[in-house]
Amino acid sequence: MRAIGQAEGASVKAYAGTSGVILAFDVAPDKRAGLLGFAIERSGGNRPNKWLGGGLDFPGVERKDGVFPTSQNAPIQKFRWSDYTVFADTTYTYTVHPVYGTPDKLRLDPGPSVTVTTSSVTRGDHRVVFNRAAAASQAFARQFPEVEAELNLARKEKRKPKPLPGEVLAWLSRGALEQITGFCARALDPTWALDIAIYEYELQEIRDAIDAVRHRGADVRIVYHAAKDDEQTHLNEEHVAEWPEGQKRARLTSSICHDKFMVLSRIDNERRTPAAVLCGSTNFTHNGVYRQANVVHTANRPELATKYLDLFEVLFSGKTVGETRKWINVNNPLSSDAGIVAGFSPRSGQVDLDLFAAEIRGAARDVLFCTAFKLNDRIVDELRGKPNDTILRFGLQNTSDDTITGTHRDRTADFVATAMLNEGLEGFLKESKAGQAGNILIHTKLVVVDFTSDAPTVISGSHNLSVSASESNDENYLIIRGAVDVADCYGVELMRLYDHYRFRWHQSPRSKDPDSPVPVEDPTWPHGTLAPDDRWTKPYFEPGTLEAADRERFAVPARAQ
Repeated sequence: MRAIGQAEGASVKAYAGTSGVILAFDVAPDKRAGLLGFAIERSGGNRPNKWLGGGLDFPGVERKDGVFPTSQNAPIQKFRWSDYTVFADTTYTYTVHPVYGTPDKLRLDPGPSVTVTTSSVTRGDHRVVFNRAAAASQAFARQFPEVEAELNLARKEKRKPKPLPGEVLAWLSRGALEQITGFCARALDPTWALDIAIYEYELQEIRDAIDAVRHRGADVRIVYHAAKDDEQTHLNEEHVAEWPEGQKRARLTSSICHDKFMVLSRIDNERRTPAAVLCGSTNFTHNGVYRQANVVHTANRPELATKYLDLFEVLFSGKTVGETRKWINVNNPLSSDAGIVAGFSPRSGQVDLDLFAAEIRGAARDVLFCTAFKLNDRIVDELRGKPNDTILRFGLQNTSDDTITGTHRDRTADFVATAMLNEGLEGFLKESKAGQAGNILIHTKLVVVDFTSDAPTVISGSHNLSVSASESNDENYLIIRGAVDVADCYGVELMRLYDHYRFRWHQSPRSKDPDSPVPVEDPTWPHGTLAPDDRWTKPYFEPGTLEAADRERFAVPARAQ
């Protein structure tokens, strides 16, 4: 949901997704002089009013470790800020006050207000849920200090950590597990069917939910990844060992059955009528639901569910990879302009990669992305663009066990962020990935093109934007064009992850290039503090700068009063 507020020569545009709200500001030219930033007040959500805050304060102000100032005392010196402490399906009002005066005597002027409702995870055609993805984060360390201490102790003692308490798992999942189990719960009785295609069938909570569907008499079938002497195959087979032979099918492949989807159908005269599909990037594992950054997307769209069921029937029939590829080539054409495309792999000619690249290349305003593993070169080139081009780019790529590679606004501003804040930074708690299997922190395969426009495009699914995902693996993905509310769910979450790792880069010694000239420190504005005057606004109003493009594209022009 998007909304705009205008008042007193200032404006605010809000983008509300499932897990956050982006706020973009502007001020009229006559309001810029003396502007010290913005103070943001939030009301609603059946909670007390709250002032949002940032991580910086004015020069000379001392604060306790881990205590961050709020914006009525330390204004936000950016033209875009976000609130990631919201709940789904909840209405909030934000009032943005331009701040003037001096650092020791601030004046909060009246400003615009905007009211938005975050996306629902229980109603509507599309329900998009992201887990919290906090394998290593300050939020986790602060929320559960005793658990973090136990995880670190287990790592030092080289032992398996104690199981995480239920409230910790619920916090990490942030509704992702409930979206999956709730989808299963919709299959109430023998008049329903549930068809599952899955790479990793492990997490007990999901298996229990599916077993409950079977016990209610619904017609349940599963296709699972299988290969020669593959550990995942052994786990999958163990977890379906008691299923009747007619309800399960091993997907024999020399590559991987990388699908993660479920189709819900009604049954009438033994015929399935699809009603909804659940898809996304989330494997049915502890890592997938609780630790890695993932998305669960439920589409209550029968026409989409039918496409997924058609593919499932091909997989369940036992067709070989080659036969499946031929079927997809003929029966799953990829439209370059349809509102929604459900695409599948494997296919011939890498036409899916060509389409992804074309969508990204066609960006007029911005490209947002969060991806994992090695991408196809043409996708990398289009995502990153050319140095100094006019497209805003905000992206993250999971690259190794301790770094995340980021693209900041354009290719001249790339950065590498540490995966963990373990360098003893002032005000931060030490973090670890203890308790997580593997090194992947970002597992999503997400791209949003022209998020700030009225015609955004979302690419989301299991497809890793690679040649193997195109030609060899079983994959599924959605391309959704022009659906602003869906794009808001994805775009706001992508910016949450981006802001998270960009902030880490700023805080880490990695951001200090030892080969660059050391600037003369300005005693009135030391590094890591707020500017004591309006000089921070300068790049946001200089024609041609990335900061100005950011302000102009995310916000709406403020009118002089």
